[in-house]
Amino acid sequence: MEILYSDEHIVVVNKPGGLLSVPGVGPHKQDCAMNRVRALFPESVEIPVVHRLDQATAGLLVFGISAFAQRELSIQFAKRRVDKRYIAVLEGDVRGDSGEITLPTRLDIFNRPYQIYDPIHGKIGITEWGVLERRRGRTRVEFIPITGRTHQLRFHAAHKFGLGCPIVGDFLYGNAEDGDMLHLHAAYLRFCHPATEEEMAFCSVPEF
Repeated sequence: MEILYSDEHIVVVNKPGGLLSVPGVGPHKQDCAMNRVRALFPESVEIPVVHRLDQATAGLLVFGISAFAQRELSIQFAKRRVDKRYIAVLEGDVRGDSGEITLPTRLDIFNRPYQIYDPIHGKIGITEWGVLERRRGRTRVEFIPITGRTHQLRFHAAHKFGLGCPIVGDFLYGNAEDGDMLHLHAAYLRFCHPATEEEMAFCSVPEF
């Protein structure tokens, strides 16, 4: 896990795909970005997390090391004052060049953690998207999530009411096998430093 920036208030890391953001259930799921940050920065609060990435998703995460920073960053994320952008490669040729996806989803309680379309009980997820490149039957896109629903980008890419093209390597919503690399990367993150109020922006180049 690469440390991109650190000071007494925050730490920004580049999380590899396959690493949990936070601990899971059981001793075999304790290795995660949060616990690695706590080990490297013992002065950190017990729970420095302010946002998460799916285990299969690589890219940028910021942690609040001090209680003040953790609280202030959490407020920025909750009030959507943070700019997050993702790069993904999708199976198939996406129709159109840009747009906005708005879909209500909820957890499938019989098939966790799978999300399903539910216009009655679902919570609205909103994603802006734009095509970056088309090549060999695949489409490279930029996603800008306006909301932060579980598996939002993966679901919006794959569902017929979204783009109808699953992300390459997605074993939940596509045809990939578990263990294949998910071609989804948190490539850009911009927020306001909780202590200095300086605007901070970070970029991470995906492997794909």
